[in-house]
Amino acid sequence: MKKFTCVNDIGSLPKALAEAAEVKRNRFGFTHLGKNRTLLMIFFNSSLRTRLSTQKAAMNLGMNVMVLDVNQGAWKLETERGVVMDGDKAEHLLEAIPVMASYCDVIGVRSFAGLKNRDEDYEERVISQFIRYSGRPVFSMEAATRHPLQSFADLITIEEFKTKERPKVVMTWAPHPRALPQAVPNSFAEWMNATDYEFVITHPRGYELDPQFVGNAVVEYDQNKALEGADFVYAKNWSAYMAPNYGKILSTDRSWTVDARKMALTDNAFFMHCLPVRRNMIVTDDVIESERSIVIPEAANREISAQTVLKRILEAL
Repeated sequence: MKKFTCVNDIGSLPKALAEAAEVKRNRFGFTHLGKNRTLLMIFFNSSLRTRLSTQKAAMNLGMNVMVLDVNQGAWKLETERGVVMDGDKAEHLLEAIPVMASYCDVIGVRSFAGLKNRDEDYEERVISQFIRYSGRPVFSMEAATRHPLQSFADLITIEEFKTKERPKVVMTWAPHPRALPQAVPNSFAEWMNATDYEFVITHPRGYELDPQFVGNAVVEYDQNKALEGADFVYAKNWSAYMAPNYGKILSTDRSWTVDARKMALTDNAFFMHCLPVRRNMIVTDDVIESERSIVIPEAANREISAQTVLKRILEAL
């Protein structure tokens, strides 16, 4: 595997899940793959789970790991061509990328959407330049439009906890005080559509996602109706995708907060969230602290999804 940015890069989901299960059973069984290999993790944005889980996964594989925070302790990087660099950005990404690549074997990149220009965000300019100019395998640690390591971990978690072959999975929008990208919901929808699960997306009008990610999902604007009979409830906020409101907050309606009354509509569903979560905005204390909340096992599986991806990349070197 030369790159990992979306579900299509992982290939067969049953094979990927079987490999993830093998990795989870024997995390230190593949250290020979990473011996004398170096992973460079580049962060344009903040991280907790992604940073720790990916670094741990690389260490499990015997890799050396370097971490670069672009906005803390490094030159500010210009990403656009044709710009007169007379501002606060001292180095261009087109020089920085091959230099960074010369110090490592694999590159992980985390760069969020700016939420100002939809076309620029959805062109994935940052990670695309790393793929094009680094000459190294590149994987996404969250980009403008997708978060594939999170979605792979979500899928692993659902497979571990499901009690029926074809569970009903509902992704519900929930309120948030800040405008957030569509990367996690886009990616989750893309991965769920690659399964045979019953998949439903529910959100207020105006929060429609890019149709390429919605795919064959059922879109239901009545949250209560959508939650009926659900086996898994995945709560997540996102800002508007559709023009002219791209990147805007259209609603902070607290009636969409996932609470005990909402969960009572489900078939004793498990609650999921990618974290970090705004308590009593996205979900109430009692729901996230309940025995049906699987946010911690879900987060723990980030190590497994990252290690499975890195294992495949190393095997192809």
